[in-house]
Amino acid sequence: MTQEFTQPNKPGYFGEFGGSFVPEQLQSVLKRLEDAFYTYKDDPSFIEEYQYYLREYVGRENPLTYAERLTKKLGGARIYLKREDLNHTGAHKINNTVGQILLAKKMGAHRVIAETGAGQHGVATATACAMMNMECTIYMGAEDVRRQELNVFRMELLGAKVVSVATGGGRLKAAVDEALNDLVKNYESTFYLLGSAVGPHPYPTIVHHFQSVISEESKRQVMEREGRLPDAVVACVGGGSNAIGAFSAYVNDESVRLIGVEPVEAATLTKGKPAVLHGFQSLCLQDEEGNPLPTDSIAAGLDYPGVGPEHSYLKQTGRAEYVTITKQQVLDAFQELSKTEGIIPALESAHAVAHTVKLAPALGENDIIVVNLSGRGDKDVAEVKKMLE
Repeated sequence: MTQEFTQPNKPGYFGEFGGSFVPEQLQSVLKRLEDAFYTYKDDPSFIEEYQYYLREYVGRENPLTYAERLTKKLGGARIYLKREDLNHTGAHKINNTVGQILLAKKMGAHRVIAETGAGQHGVATATACAMMNMECTIYMGAEDVRRQELNVFRMELLGAKVVSVATGGGRLKAAVDEALNDLVKNYESTFYLLGSAVGPHPYPTIVHHFQSVISEESKRQVMEREGRLPDAVVACVGGGSNAIGAFSAYVNDESVRLIGVEPVEAATLTKGKPAVLHGFQSLCLQDEEGNPLPTDSIAAGLDYPGVGPEHSYLKQTGRAEYVTITKQQVLDAFQELSKTEGIIPALESAHAVAHTVKLAPALGENDIIVVNLSGRGDKDVAEVKKMLE
């Protein structure tokens, strides 16, 4: 039975999580962004332009692929893959960057900055900026620059300036820190195109809005294929953008389990405590003094000590469940999907595949699992090769 899932009607908050804890000069910048978003998100001409780029540039809609061989090999539930890996630039990130770049254009911006971990958001941002002829600067942790050398070259090829950040372990958190520092200094001329469902209000709401196309499509597609809703939707979770997009259309369908999969080394939703990080309150991994803990995930895109406030709320209310996966399980799933279905997943997406490998045999053959394949694994092949050797 479907029930309406509601949350406290407090702008910018999901229960106790969310908000905007930023310097005073940025509050006016965020308010201007919020006003622009609410002005244009339901504007017919804006929607038409956004859908044009999704269709003609991104290549949507993308398929819901029945993983027939994997299903037969595992036994149990039928497995469907929502193919965000087939988007232009190879991941779900482009859904959001196209939407935000159109907002930036409406707001008269000429310079765009962004953070990136695995490089997929950076590539998507650089792509959108090239498309709109905007100056682009991408902040990326030094360790992620090393791990994702090919994506760094892609960004530069697209005309972006990539800034390597060596502080804070050289991971995604450090990249976000530097992007926010840039915004504080240059807020009058700069649009911050945030890539995940994190950050101060209104970013989590904006990213949710532009990523909701994932579940809007998959819900219609699975109804067309199976005549009913899935029993479970599975997605990896770092900051949370692909997962919130994959969950969005199903949140009010309580018969559908929503399962987020985290790296055991960055299990924010499993082990985190409420704290303020990067201008918003959410669950965070922290030490006894309240400082963010370092993370070390096999997947650069999941290497973050916080998570989007809406995921924290879904965890707190019990609407979604969150589990962890080990590095070895991820590597096994990366190889399994490649060999069984001829699809090489991103290491991030392989977390969702790894949990599905465990979940499917425990369900019945009439059950259905939709797995959000958030990105393709081209970017990870060289690194995985080193790890397997």
